[in-house]
Amino acid sequence: MISSETIDNIKDILKRLSNGESVTLDERIFIQKASDEDQKVNSWLKRAKRLQAENCSDDSIGKLINDLDLGPVDSESLYKPNPDDLGNWFTGAPSWVSRS
Repeated sequence: MISSETIDNIKDILKRLSNGESVTLDERIFIQKASDEDQKVNSWLKRAKRLQAENCSDDSIGKLINDLDLGPVDSESLYKPNPDDLGNWFTGAPSWVSRS
């Protein structure tokens, strides 16, 4: 169980992160460790990253997706295979799924 003092500290760091303010490396490591240990902190961190991305975007669809807390936190994490080659969809898959 996380103490209320720690939760206040986490919320302060996440607020600064979501506003695009400076966050030290030690604070980022602390948040990541807390996120790995507690699902609630993990969801707060994802939300803060979405809010940070929202501040950079003026797209109404992107804002809706962020408001609904949907989609990936990082746009780079999307898997974008070449649609012309079905084999690309199975790269990294277990051997029984890939082509023979």
